[in-house]
Amino acid sequence: MTKKYELYQSAQMPLPAQTWSWNMYGAGIENIGRNGQPEAFPIPEPADNQLLVRVDSVGMCFSDVKLIRQGGGHPKLYNRDLAEEPTRLGHEAALTIIKVGKDLQGVYHPGQRLAIQPDIYQDGRSTAYGYTIPGGLTQYHLIGPEVLDADDGAYVLPLEDALGYAETALTEPWACVEASYTQRRRLQPKAGGRLWVIGQPDDGTDYTFSGELAPSLVVLSDVPASVKTLIRQKVGPNVEIFVRGGLRPSDFPILKAELTEDEGFDDIIILSPKSAKLVGEAAKLTAFRGTFNLVGEAPLDGKVEIDVGRIHYHYTAYVGTVGPDIAAAYGEARNRCDLRPGGAAVFVGAGGPMGQMHVQRAIELKDGPSLIIATELNEMRLAALKDLFAPLAEANGKQLITFNPTTADEPLPDFVRNVTDQIGADDVVICVPVASLMAEAGTYMAPDGMLVLFAGVPNGTMAALDMSTVYLHNAQFTGTSGSALADQATVIAKTVTGELSPNRSVAAVGGMEAARDGVEAMMEGRYPGKVVIFPQISGLPLMSLTELKEKYPNIAEKLGEGDVWTAEAEAALVEAFWQVEHA
Repeated sequence: MTKKYELYQSAQMPLPAQTWSWNMYGAGIENIGRNGQPEAFPIPEPADNQLLVRVDSVGMCFSDVKLIRQGGGHPKLYNRDLAEEPTRLGHEAALTIIKVGKDLQGVYHPGQRLAIQPDIYQDGRSTAYGYTIPGGLTQYHLIGPEVLDADDGAYVLPLEDALGYAETALTEPWACVEASYTQRRRLQPKAGGRLWVIGQPDDGTDYTFSGELAPSLVVLSDVPASVKTLIRQKVGPNVEIFVRGGLRPSDFPILKAELTEDEGFDDIIILSPKSAKLVGEAAKLTAFRGTFNLVGEAPLDGKVEIDVGRIHYHYTAYVGTVGPDIAAAYGEARNRCDLRPGGAAVFVGAGGPMGQMHVQRAIELKDGPSLIIATELNEMRLAALKDLFAPLAEANGKQLITFNPTTADEPLPDFVRNVTDQIGADDVVICVPVASLMAEAGTYMAPDGMLVLFAGVPNGTMAALDMSTVYLHNAQFTGTSGSALADQATVIAKTVTGELSPNRSVAAVGGMEAARDGVEAMMEGRYPGKVVIFPQISGLPLMSLTELKEKYPNIAEKLGEGDVWTAEAEAALVEAFWQVEHA
């Protein structure tokens, strides 16, 4: 480690006279910066409740594309006039504290390093660093109560020096990956919620309910007398019960408006389901974070059109059981969320930065799948994925197979069935926002498999899924959006212990002047992995790690085996490009 890098890490050097920033003044990449260049601003002094932080690295994220396209119309900007009140991209950031306001002394200290969790809630309102709060594409900026005193406290995580700057920034996208395998669905009936039970009048099943059931409102549709008695006994005499018989699917929206103020039912239970159309229409009445429980012994008469956007963004839970205990559908034991140990996992769209992370996690997961199938249309990305992860898979005793649907001799469903002895995949993770691929996944998933919708499609996007497998075979349909502090803390802990290496995701690096080029490269998919910008570095154009070997061999020689980015490479980068200010 060089003395120059030690000085950089200490954060005890004199501050420059100004900070360079890539502010965003409207929709379109042309509105990032001024005339294609960053702008200089005075470095502000922190107020008593603020920190002045240095931005050390920023990862470029494809989720920014929506912000670039929509500008102030983005949902997290609440129709903000960016020309008057600009924002700034860069929600994947590594920070170092430079100055501490009076009220925060004793809690934070100069030189302390932080990772930031951008998905912030303030008084119940969704905000975000890099969106509502200007993000990390700057050299220095202030953070205060909007980050440090929000609904979950401080949305920053103090770090050990063992983490490099790039891998610190990448703990945020890695947290999104980690979050997709942690339980986000509600798997018990909601206490105080609205419950709708749909049945068949001639159903002679002797149903039971072994769990707790404490709704504030109950609607019973066409259930037999025995179920009416069961529900009345479970919920008690003080709960209002509405009986609505003979409802047709066309009546469902009226029911939603009349009894739920158009918010939907927190829990919907369908007993002895038969009609795929009825199930699909009833599912539309599921509230945010609602649970939809299917209880039956016979398959439906077809596939069900399901809103796959809501599975991802609203965490709609589809659970089920063959009965007769209705409550048996609920709970963690029946509804898994992580990859099946020793199973076969398929990752669709695996060549992109986030897809690569999913593949890497599966390979490094100790109790993870033994067979990993990575699909990708882009041959360059697929080759890069194979080069990067085949040795890692071999070292971990896993089998990695790559598949390009455009050049293969057989369709992906046939291929998956053939390599799994016609069983199908235990897990399918969709990393591209294409509803047809989500629907296709159900055709090559094992009957008790899990479909993870990592890439989000808009709410209202429908896909035909075999919902019979949910109650007959315990199939899982899940999805998550974003991450939380706990997810990022998990990733940091795994990185420190060596269980995970976010640095494997780095594909290209650049200095401050290259930030907008980095945004364009991310949008174009120019590199197979993550683009990382180092705002304190000046004079380094955007380049892949392969180009780095050609143009800056003194830095590239510090890369790890397989040309993986390292903290040592960062030290060499600082040595070559960082300009020390003098008092």
